[in-house]
Amino acid sequence: MGDGGVSSARADYCVVVAPLVVRAVRPKPEPTMVWKKNYTRRTTMPHSRLSLPIRGMTCASCAAHVERALARVPGVASAEVNLATERATVDLGEDVPLSSLVRAVRDAGYDVPVETLTLAISGMTCASCAAHVEAALAGVAGVVAATVNLTTGRATVAFLPGLAEPSDLISAVAAAGYEAHPADAVAPPDEAERRTRESRLRMRLAWALTVPIILWMIPDMFWGVMWPTPAAFNAGMILLALPALAVGHRTYRSALAAVRHRSANMDTLIALGTTVSFLTGPASFFTPLANYAGVAAMIMAFHLTGRHVEETAKGRASRAIRRLVELGANTARVLREGAEVEVPIEAVQVGDMIVVRPGEKIPTDGVVIEGESAVDESMATGESMPVEKRPGQEVIGATVNQDGLLTIRATRVGRETFLSQVIRLVEEAQGSKVPIQELADRVTAIFVPLILALALLTILLWIVAPGAMRPLVTAGSFLPWVNPDLGPIPLALLSAVAVLVIACPCALGLATPTALMVGSGIGAERGILIRSGEALQALRAVRVVAFDKTGTITKGQPEVTDLVPAAGVATADLLRMAAAAEQGSEHPLGKAIVRRAGAEGMTIPRAREFQAVRGKGVIAQVDGQEVVVGSRYLLAERGVDPSPLAEALRQLEGEAKTAVLVAAGGRPLGAIAVADTPKEDASRAIEELRRMGLHTVIVTGDNRRTAAAIAREVGIAEVRAEVLPDGKAGEVRRLQEAFGLVAFVGDGINDAPALAQADVGIAIGTGTDIAIEASDVTLVRGELTSVVQAIRLSRATFRVIRQNLFWALAYNVVMIPLALIGWMHPILAEATMATSSVSVVTNSIRLRRARI
Repeated sequence: MGDGGVSSARADYCVVVAPLVVRAVRPKPEPTMVWKKNYTRRTTMPHSRLSLPIRGMTCASCAAHVERALARVPGVASAEVNLATERATVDLGEDVPLSSLVRAVRDAGYDVPVETLTLAISGMTCASCAAHVEAALAGVAGVVAATVNLTTGRATVAFLPGLAEPSDLISAVAAAGYEAHPADAVAPPDEAERRTRESRLRMRLAWALTVPIILWMIPDMFWGVMWPTPAAFNAGMILLALPALAVGHRTYRSALAAVRHRSANMDTLIALGTTVSFLTGPASFFTPLANYAGVAAMIMAFHLTGRHVEETAKGRASRAIRRLVELGANTARVLREGAEVEVPIEAVQVGDMIVVRPGEKIPTDGVVIEGESAVDESMATGESMPVEKRPGQEVIGATVNQDGLLTIRATRVGRETFLSQVIRLVEEAQGSKVPIQELADRVTAIFVPLILALALLTILLWIVAPGAMRPLVTAGSFLPWVNPDLGPIPLALLSAVAVLVIACPCALGLATPTALMVGSGIGAERGILIRSGEALQALRAVRVVAFDKTGTITKGQPEVTDLVPAAGVATADLLRMAAAAEQGSEHPLGKAIVRRAGAEGMTIPRAREFQAVRGKGVIAQVDGQEVVVGSRYLLAERGVDPSPLAEALRQLEGEAKTAVLVAAGGRPLGAIAVADTPKEDASRAIEELRRMGLHTVIVTGDNRRTAAAIAREVGIAEVRAEVLPDGKAGEVRRLQEAFGLVAFVGDGINDAPALAQADVGIAIGTGTDIAIEASDVTLVRGELTSVVQAIRLSRATFRVIRQNLFWALAYNVVMIPLALIGWMHPILAEATMATSSVSVVTNSIRLRRARI
C-alpha cells in the first residue's frame, strides 16, 4: 500500500523496480553506520586477473559506471567491463578482498550473482575448530564470505559460481580435517536429540568406569595407603583408566586430526592433559613420579559430562527451529478424480485441491475454493483470535482449521511455503555473526597455541627456576588440593595438565551464537523475523524510528469515522440511505460506507438507476426518492442546498478527514467522514518508543495536513510529508546524519529504497504477504507494538551477549594464571572448564524469561 499523491509512474517504480533496488544497494553505505557491515572472513585475490559476472547492465553507460566503481577499489590496477558477455575483467595489483569488489558493484546499483551454500560440518568440537574450518573455506578462490556456527554445526558460504563450486568447498573442509556435506534447508528436528542421547551414553559409561577408580583412590588420598600394595594399586589405576579414556576416543581422534593438519583445538588440550596424566602410571614403576592415571580418567569423565550438559543446553537453545519444523502437516487429503486421496505432504503440487476437515492442520499455503471456517493463525501471526476464512481468501500452511470443512487450492508447496521461509530465515539468522563477535574470534584464533605455549612454559619454569615457583605454590597451601611438598617434576606436571584442561575457548565461541539462537527463536515465535545477527545488533543502537504512514501507521483502507446527521434526521437513516446508494460503487469511500452499514447489521434497501458521477459522487433511486452522496457541488447540481452542512464539513475537513454529504428527496440528511485511521496499537507503540528514548518520525508521500493529523493522533514527534518513494531514502539519509542509526518501518514494497538505506529496514506485513526479501526485520503481525518488541528483544539479546563475553574472558583471564602457579588440581580444573561453557549456554537460555 502506498501513500496518497503518488503518481502512476511512481507506483510502477515502487512495484517493479524497488524490490531490485534492495538487492542493488545492500550492503548499506558505511559512512552513516556506527560499525561497518563486513564479512567475518574475507578472501583476498592475489596479484592476478579476475573475471566477475555482472547483472543489471542495460547499456554502455552502465558498463562504464561499473568500470569506474571497480577501478576505485584500493588495489585494483584496472577494470574492463564487457556489456555483451556481462562480465568484468579486473587486474589486481595487490591483495584485494573479493567482498570489496562485490560491494563496489552493488553500491553502483548493479549486482554480482553470489550463490549461498549451507554445509553440515561434522567433527567440530570447539570454537577453535569452527575458526579453522572458517579459515579453510575463506581460503578457497571465489569465496566471498564464510561463516561457521559451532552451535548449529553448519557453515554458510557465499561464493561466485565458476570461480568456486560446492565440491571445492567440501574438499577444503576435508583438507582441514573435518567432514562436510550439503545441508538441507531445514535441519532434521531429531538431530539435536540424537547428539544429546549419544553424549549422555558416553558420559554414563565414563562415570561407570571412573567411580571404581575414585573409590579405590580414597584410602591413598586420605590416609596415604595404596591398597593392597603399591604395585597392585598402580597397575589397577592403569587398567581401569584405559577403558574410561577409550570412551572419549572421539576426543583423541579430533586432536590427532588437528595435529595432522597443523592446527590445534580444544580436544588437543584435553588429549594432551589426559595423556600426560595417564603416562605417569607406567612411569611410576621406573621413576619416583606419582601415578596420575586415575586422574586422567576423572578428567575425561568431567570432560564428557561437560559435553553432554553443553549438548543438552544447545538443544534447548535451538528448540525454536524444531518447534517450527514440527508445526507442519505430514499428509494432505488431495482430490484426485473426484475422490479424496491421502498423500505425503511432499507429494502435494501447486494447483492440487485439498480437503481440510475441522481440527486438522492446513497442509500448505493456498486459497479457499469452497467452505467457510475460522482458522487459528497464531503460529504465523501471533494473533490469538481465529480468523474467518471464505472462498477467495488465502490460508497459511500449518495453521489449524477449527470448525468448518474447507477445500483449498495449493498455491505454494515445499520450500516456497510461508513456514519454510520462516524456518529458513531463522536458520540464516542463527548461523550469522555479529560485529561484537569479532573480538572473540580474534582471541579464539590464537587461544589454543597460546595455551600450549603456557603449559610448556610452566614445565620449563619448574625445571629452570623451581625456587621461584615453590613460594607461589606454598602461598596456595590453604587450598586442600594444593600440596607444596611434592617434588618439582610432579608439581610441574600437575600445573601443566591443569593449564591444558582449564583453558576454555568454547565459552568464547558459544557466547554469541547461543544468544543469537535463542533471541532469533523467540522472535520467530512472536512473529518477528530477523534476517541476521548484524541487523539484531544494529536494532539495539537505533536512535530514530521512521515510519511510512499508509498501511504502516494506518490500517491502509478508509473507514467511516464520523456520522453527522442534519437536524431532525436519525443517524441510522443517514447511514442506511448512503449505503443503499453506494452499493453499486467501486470507489473506496463508497465501500467504506457499505462496510460500516454491514458491520452495524443494517438491512440495506435496494437501489435503482445507479449513476456514478466522476470526481463528484453517486446518484441512485432508493425507496422512490433520489439519493445523492458526494461533494457539495454534486448536491448543488441536483438542487439540494448544502449550506446546512457547511459547518460540519469544515470541521471534518479540518481534521484531515474526507467528508461526503448525503441528501434524499431534495433535502440534506447529513455528512459522513471517511479516513484511513491509525491502527489500534499505534499510539501505545509510539508512547513505548518515546519512553525508550527514541525519536519518531513519519516519512510519507501524503499531504502535510493529513500526515500532521495522524502524527498528532498517535503522538509522533516529527512529520516529513509529500515525499515521493525515491525521495524517502534521502530523508532517511538526512535523519542518519542528524541523529545516528535509523530504523525505517514500511510495507516492504514501495518503501524498498528507504528500507535499504536505513541501518535497519523493518517490513511490516501480515500472513503470506510479508516481504521477507525486502527487509532486515519482518514483522509478520501488522501491529506496531511488534516494533517495540523487536527493539526490546535486540537489547535483551545483547545484554546477554555482553554478559557471556565478559564471563568467558574473565574466566580464562583468572583461571589460567591460577593453574599455571599450581593452585588448580587437574580434576578441579576440568570441572571448572566444563562449568564455564555450560554457564554461557544456560545464560543464553535465560533470555526466554526476559520481558519483551
